[in-house]
Amino acid sequence: MALEALLLHKPATRFSPNRRVTATAAASLQLHRAPHPPFSFAKATRRIPTTMLAANAGAVTEPVTPVDSTLVRIVALVGKDSVSPLKGTPWEDVMLHTVKRLKWVDEGYEMLVFTDDICQSNDQNAVSFRMELQRADILVIVAVTNQESIEWIRTNSGNIGNIICFDSSPELQNKLGGSYIHREGKGDIFGKIFDTAESKRSSESMEVVQTVSQAWERHNSDDIRFCLLVIINGYIRPVPSLQNLRSKGLSTLSCMVKNCGPQILNCLLDPNCRKALQCLNECSPVDQVCNYRCIASYESPVLEAFSLCVLQKHNCLGLDAKIPDKPYVPPMVKFRGKDLCHESAEDLFVGWLGNLDWSWRVVAGQNPAYDQFPCQYQLFYRGKAKGSFWYEPVFQVKTLEGKMAWRRRKYRVKRNKVPGTFQFSVLDNGVVSNESWTIVDVADDLSWGLFYYCGAARVAGQSYTGAVLVSPDGAYPNDVNRSRLVSALENCGIKEWELFTVNNSSCENPPLGIPEGSRLHSVIEVTDQKSMSDLAEV
Repeated sequence: MALEALLLHKPATRFSPNRRVTATAAASLQLHRAPHPPFSFAKATRRIPTTMLAANAGAVTEPVTPVDSTLVRIVALVGKDSVSPLKGTPWEDVMLHTVKRLKWVDEGYEMLVFTDDICQSNDQNAVSFRMELQRADILVIVAVTNQESIEWIRTNSGNIGNIICFDSSPELQNKLGGSYIHREGKGDIFGKIFDTAESKRSSESMEVVQTVSQAWERHNSDDIRFCLLVIINGYIRPVPSLQNLRSKGLSTLSCMVKNCGPQILNCLLDPNCRKALQCLNECSPVDQVCNYRCIASYESPVLEAFSLCVLQKHNCLGLDAKIPDKPYVPPMVKFRGKDLCHESAEDLFVGWLGNLDWSWRVVAGQNPAYDQFPCQYQLFYRGKAKGSFWYEPVFQVKTLEGKMAWRRRKYRVKRNKVPGTFQFSVLDNGVVSNESWTIVDVADDLSWGLFYYCGAARVAGQSYTGAVLVSPDGAYPNDVNRSRLVSALENCGIKEWELFTVNNSSCENPPLGIPEGSRLHSVIEVTDQKSMSDLAEV
């Protein structure tokens, strides 16, 4: 097996995606843990000003300076009354939420959302829609199947350089960079044949198509936004977070051979490490779940030493990711009627540990790469050393051989200045991740809690956000708490339909336990609200 095949990735292009994936020179090594004044349109179209978005999200947002002064104008046209696969949420609501999520990346991304009944209208709203369409950089068509709308779009969208059709009639054609993409049979959402004269451009377009197709099919809010960012990055203007995530050819290889020769050789000679590299080379850089399954299936000390040398110690990819600062998510300020302090905040993390063998079990999460893994247990505890605090997640992964395997990580936790906010750090498969965590809300009886996080693996060029809903038994909070839960999610800029439900049905013999001499609660008393014996059997 040629060394180049394992250690050289595809050439860098403008379309290299930024996901929660640690891209090594071998492949993407995944970590354990991405205006103008509003018009007053009626039902057919709704545009949300930034200030309204902040209010609706319940999050305190600070002004965001556009990375580039050029506005990116996007028009989204969705089928009227169409329903998405995201827990049956109307596509209109999904795309309106995407408007807000785009603004977190860059205030210069301006998207308007319309329903396709406006195509048959002649009122002032329709006039405004046509004006917006004339100056749009991207037209996104979602779930449009009405024949009159299809004919109208085909007649009136010729001037738009980029048209992307999702879950819509096959009569609608996609276009990238001014060139139409013809469908050929069934397959990905775009088809396979390109009407482009330049082979290099066609190759780059193919990469965009594959990346966007794979992301869209996962049907989650992160990947919907990501699809748009890939198009912007490829055909409008660079998206900084999507740049340079792949190996840089000879410079990367030179760095690796010069500094990490023994680690490379050990990895190639180790069956598990070699399988990991082969597996990773088969994954798209965008596919976090695929990459993480490769690492979780074949993780070993040899693989960790490889990535520790290549990425963490020598940064052979030359990357530098930052922790996202949007949205700003405020921590809870009171618990059981008292101001939250550092000690009580840590106690909330410790949760049920002591009464149960775990602090919390994850009910659901927002991040598509990690938060959906089955049987997630959280262990929070104070260490022996004064002021030390630790977090150890325990979770299951289905390996590529079809086996269920337990995995465990260990984070160092430090207090931030504001009670309820923390800094986490972990060495995961040889790469350091730094994360900011916020306790958004916890019920007085500790029946549920919501924790938000945002983080980055600097040398992997990866940044990410997420949130986990937790409870003592892994069950969803009852309806009595629903309004408070929805409000807490809104404070994170998250809709309830974005959450992935964790499978907690088959979790036999988790590798729990904490170091001897660890300390638990300091100021909060955990009362026995339920039968601990019943919970322990779940």
